[in-house]
Amino acid sequence: MQVGWFSEADCDLDVFKFEIAGLRDAWDGAPRAAEVAKDVPIYDCAALRAGRNGANSDRELMREWAGVFANGPGVLVLRGAVPDTAIVDAATTVFTDILDDQRESGDGGGDHFGTNDRIWNSLEKLCLRAPDVFAAYHGNIMLDLAARAWLGPNYQMTAQVNLVHPGGEPQQAHRDYHLGFQTNDVAKDYPIAAHLFSSQLTLQGGVAHCDMPIEAGPTQFLPFSQTYAPGYLAYRLPAFQDYANDHFVQLPLQKGDAIFFNPAMYHAAGGNRSAEIERLANLFQVSSAFGRAMESIDRHAMCLVLYPSLLEKKTSGALDDESIDAAIAAAAEGYSFPTNLDSDPPIGGLAPKTQADLMHDGLSNGWPLETLKAELDALEERRRP
Repeated sequence: MQVGWFSEADCDLDVFKFEIAGLRDAWDGAPRAAEVAKDVPIYDCAALRAGRNGANSDRELMREWAGVFANGPGVLVLRGAVPDTAIVDAATTVFTDILDDQRESGDGGGDHFGTNDRIWNSLEKLCLRAPDVFAAYHGNIMLDLAARAWLGPNYQMTAQVNLVHPGGEPQQAHRDYHLGFQTNDVAKDYPIAAHLFSSQLTLQGGVAHCDMPIEAGPTQFLPFSQTYAPGYLAYRLPAFQDYANDHFVQLPLQKGDAIFFNPAMYHAAGGNRSAEIERLANLFQVSSAFGRAMESIDRHAMCLVLYPSLLEKKTSGALDDESIDAAIAAAAEGYSFPTNLDSDPPIGGLAPKTQADLMHDGLSNGWPLETLKAELDALEERRRP
């Protein structure tokens, strides 16, 4: 396996195009798909449900889907994933009420891609407001099989509603969580191994809550783009943006359809060019069970105890900056997620501040312990569910 670090100099558009063409030529298809449109396999969930015959048949289906995500087109559509659209409508009613509450209160709903309406943590909010609806909506074997095909059992589901109004602008081509949510300066600090395994930690998906013809702007995809190793750095480069925009594919979706895709696939929500369609989707961000530490640690308490010592050692020169950085890395939470995005939104970027950021801010500005404690307490309160 290649080791080291990527930089923008490693991003070669000709290599990117060559790899996409090679994957397309090598892909052996999707035998269980009802059809393949624009390189995207489309599965008839009614037929899949009728054809299920125990764990072995489920595993064969999941094997096929994993192949689509790994070395195939990277994306698949599940027609009729939620077969009873009354369930979708019931969830939409709950989501509409939440959006109305957000507009009235002015709280939550900040979107990091433009001016769309957003419900962060729609998973928990739907469950707490309407548990019967939640049970019918998420008690869905098709959604479960898709998540298990890529992540295995004990996955962690999260969801966020996105409402794009008529006239809503398209997104830029991008990759998603984890490394897709970092700036290039941050992503370059992660070694190549992290770039390669990032997409194996999560699966993207979502359910259409209305019919989405092309003019409503369903998500655009660049099939076979997910395996390009330096792609988390490349996607912001103008040449790669232009290529993606010129080669994106879009498929219309119907209410109750689901779509799942590798988070490393280049994709972007389309512009809503319709006159009256309020494009509502419940987006899934599913995480591997393995994305967690072994022990539960009170890092908040550690930061408060450690800070006076670091401040003294920085002032006296007993520890240099690199050593202080290492001590903070061992003690403080340095990653922004998971958090409560309603109260801790990614203002000014894609990721909110962390305990480690506040420790560095305090040491740089000579904060007394009381100031750091107030900042850490406020952060902890913002992150609280």
